[in-house]
Amino acid sequence: MKFADILATLPAIDGIAALMLLDAAGEPLQRLDNKPGTAGSVRVYHALVKRFGHIDKAAAREGLALYAEHTDDARAHPGKHPNIDRLLAIAEQDAPGLRVRIVLDDSTEA
Repeated sequence: MKFADILATLPAIDGIAALMLLDAAGEPLQRLDNKPGTAGSVRVYHALVKRFGHIDKAAAREGLALYAEHTDDARAHPGKHPNIDRLLAIAEQDAPGLRVRIVLDDSTEA
């Protein structure tokens, strides 16, 4: 299945402005804005958090499967897909997992 087809099966991200990726101590590492160019990643990461509660090795492996053909491209071209690179590091290089905070459109956080 292609990434575009997989995206259609994931939970909607209506009302979500961004996801804040946090380290284990809760410190912000990266903000993924729900806008063209990163909305697909917001949808993938959001689906992972809904299922797993955080992004650990198991969640990262599932995320790599969700990214489908883009995962192979990320492996072939490190740095081209930073949101996939992050999951590769967690799944395959024992990088620390992530916590995620949802930022709603009205600037409140879930």
